[in-house]
Amino acid sequence: WRGMKIEPEQVTPALPDTKKEEPVPNENASHKEPGALNDRQIAVIEAFQHAWKGYKQYAWGHDELKPISKTYSEWFGLGLTLVDALDTMWILGQHEEFEEAKKWVVDELNLGKKVDVNLFETTIRILGGLLSVYNLTGDQVFLEKARELGDRLMPAFNTPSKIPYSDVNIGRGTAHPPRWTSDSTVAEVTSIQLEFRELSRLTKEEKYQAAVNEVMKRIHKLGGKRDGLVPMFINTNSGQFSHLGVYTLGARADSYYEYLLKQWIQGGRQEADLLDDYLDAIEGVKKNLIRKSEPKKLTFVGELSHNQFSPKMDHLVCFLPGTLALGAHHGLNADHMELAKELMETCYQMYAQIETGLSPEIVHFNLSPHNSKDVEVKPADRHNLLRPETVESLFYMYRFTRDKKYQDWGWQILQNFNKYTRVDTGGYTSINNVRSSENPEPRDKMESFFLGETLKYFFLLFSDDFNLISLDKYIFNTEAHILPIWTT
Repeated sequence: WRGMKIEPEQVTPALPDTKKEEPVPNENASHKEPGALNDRQIAVIEAFQHAWKGYKQYAWGHDELKPISKTYSEWFGLGLTLVDALDTMWILGQHEEFEEAKKWVVDELNLGKKVDVNLFETTIRILGGLLSVYNLTGDQVFLEKARELGDRLMPAFNTPSKIPYSDVNIGRGTAHPPRWTSDSTVAEVTSIQLEFRELSRLTKEEKYQAAVNEVMKRIHKLGGKRDGLVPMFINTNSGQFSHLGVYTLGARADSYYEYLLKQWIQGGRQEADLLDDYLDAIEGVKKNLIRKSEPKKLTFVGELSHNQFSPKMDHLVCFLPGTLALGAHHGLNADHMELAKELMETCYQMYAQIETGLSPEIVHFNLSPHNSKDVEVKPADRHNLLRPETVESLFYMYRFTRDKKYQDWGWQILQNFNKYTRVDTGGYTSINNVRSSENPEPRDKMESFFLGETLKYFFLLFSDDFNLISLDKYIFNTEAHILPIWTT
């Protein structure tokens, strides 16, 4: 996974002018040839080609590759890996593969399929992917598909509270919560805004932005927060937070915080409520969730459940150093950058202290001075899903500090992915046991975000061309898709 109240005098920035007829690709984004490549970038391209070879051979047009059994799995049946990887191919200069994938999108991507999809996952991966590749190429076909998908997702917002349902049948035009609850997760309903706002900017249709801004407006006003921290669930009938008293920066809440900052940046740093909520939340993190481990005094972000602190940290939380650094770059408090550096070290240690050099999904930090290791891993938490968050933050840290240790840390991680997760016949696989270098227990699944995010961030981390997707002109959504910062 990855609140805003709009006062009458403080409206969302007007949508900047965009030409509908002849879109011009953004000059600094396209980078058809990414310039002179270094050895590490070439290694990323080779990894991408190996992953793509498996997908193309065994899973073409399907959602995800199962590289060991040489088949595929379907989630939504919308070519998830292919759409997620489009902008990565473009940035890596894989033009032949890109054209082939584009042809599939034009000829085969059926957005009228009568299938239930998750609003959040479909927005960040598919809508975000289409908008990103439109911004990179200016090719109208991607915007047309994005508009169609946006329209088909809109029924999710037809709820008593205007807080969207989690699931939409894009063919039938119906939406509903999960079978077991009327709740949506807070991260899911607050991490679709960048994409819907951008869709409004490009199409000049306000309805998409209006729907997602209403969500932020309502959450901005809600009680049940603790020093800016939000619970994990929100009820779609009442519009109130549910399961109060549990606060985490991991699954089900993480990208709420990321999107507060990124919406503020996207809109030209004008929406004060977004910034206020973000700054409040970071103070809440410092006050309630930050501790130091023993014996190495690693700064980490734990969780709070009904006033009980837990030293549990999801790998997902490793988005935070990059987000803090991004905020500092855009003029926020310099101590955000200091915290970012400390947390970046911790996220690196979540890899370095493990036998395979790959992070588990969840770690528990040790608070007792008598233990010799900072990081403990429970048996149920030993899997690695090829996640991007640490590499993502390394990319931001390198861009803003130019300290090459961040590139070196990333290089170690890429080598370990190659050593323990690469499948000879094509593709990479999630693994079940990062504690065993002898048998990491492959899970036989390559998540779409390995191509959409992890390899993209590796490539950008290893680039010394700071105009390759300039962070003064673009933001990344929570699936590493590229959206422009609006200029009036």
